[in-house]
Amino acid sequence: MNRKLFLDILMGSVIPILILNNLNERLGTEFTYVVAALVPVAWVLIDSFFITKRFNFITSYIGALAIIRGLLAFWFVDGIQFAFKDSAGSIVLTLVFVGSIIIRKPIMYYFLMQGLDPSSPRQEKSLKNLLRESRVYRALVNGTIVVLIVNLWTGIANFSLNLRIVVADFGTAMFNQQVAQVNAITRIALAIPELIGVGIAAVLIRRAMFYYLPKENGKEHSESDFWDLLQLRETQKTVKKL
Repeated sequence: MNRKLFLDILMGSVIPILILNNLNERLGTEFTYVVAALVPVAWVLIDSFFITKRFNFITSYIGALAIIRGLLAFWFVDGIQFAFKDSAGSIVLTLVFVGSIIIRKPIMYYFLMQGLDPSSPRQEKSLKNLLRESRVYRALVNGTIVVLIVNLWTGIANFSLNLRIVVADFGTAMFNQQVAQVNAITRIALAIPELIGVGIAAVLIRRAMFYYLPKENGKEHSESDFWDLLQLRETQKTVKKL
């Protein structure tokens, strides 16, 4: 397993669950809950500011969600309010994705720009030209919609599981144990369809981009470097203009 993925699972799921299940008597139920809620928040911020040290759209987006979760950790509620609170990340993501489509700036565009990480102004300009092509733009919109739909489904599932399982009063050991039970299900199981959704979006966008990219002699697209093909496309466009 990738070390980063292992640490994300450990800090985001395993340690909080262990804290909720084992430290109630030692720390007190309310303090235990807050500590467990803040561990993944702290990990995201430490990873962004001190380990990865790359400040871009993706890290800003993840950091903002982490801060929201951190603030909500101090909202001591139970029942339907807790289910709503635990689904706040999905609500924010939904609003951001819908808003990006409305203003015609699909959020997948920004994820793609950061993911491909052009190393020079020339590469960045060439990539932006490619992403403005009609098929690529439609794929960016469709990819954003796919991720949005999956997020809506997982958000509803997360809300329903919390509403069904976390029925104890806040501030009790049983409440913390029920939160740990939900986390054990949602933090891993619901991540799978989300990854699948992102994968489908990536395939749609990749196909659209390669539609506009030329092929090197005797090679399939998959055998060539993406940036080489993008440069070849720009060269061919320049030759046609001459």
